[in-house]
Amino acid sequence: MKYIKQSSSPTIIVLQSLGNTFLHSFFSMAQASAVAAVTIDVHKAKDLVHSGYRYLDVRTPEEFKNGHLDVENIVNIPYMFKTPEGWPKNPQFVEQVSSTFSKDDHLVVNCERGVRSAYATTDLQNVGFVHVKNMGGGYAAWVENGLSVKKPQEEMKQQEL
Repeated sequence: MKYIKQSSSPTIIVLQSLGNTFLHSFFSMAQASAVAAVTIDVHKAKDLVHSGYRYLDVRTPEEFKNGHLDVENIVNIPYMFKTPEGWPKNPQFVEQVSSTFSKDDHLVVNCERGVRSAYATTDLQNVGFVHVKNMGGGYAAWVENGLSVKKPQEEMKQQEL
């Protein structure tokens, strides 16, 4: 896979293989965002989750089922969906989060690499969520740092062999 760095405000990094629809979706969202997400590293995220922050995974249900952080209070609400046409934003994202969490809840938000979660964090801040942090690097950074994850039982059995 090849990375493309798109120079605009804000700077967005996307994978070339994701296609133009994904890139267009992010540019549309970036222009609509008024507040920048507060981003923390995986170690700070781990500390916050263990101190009572709730954890919001905004990856697709398929990504979540393939593995997620081994933390309590984890909720999966996708920010975008993978479709044959591209990556459209979940039109009910804010509504779904608002029905699950209070605007005063302390949240750590993550996705696969930290891009979708940055936009999700900004969207939540824009509607009044106060204590929301984006986990930079996402699930991939969590795994790369050797932190605990939960994976499907079949995969765990294969790893033990």
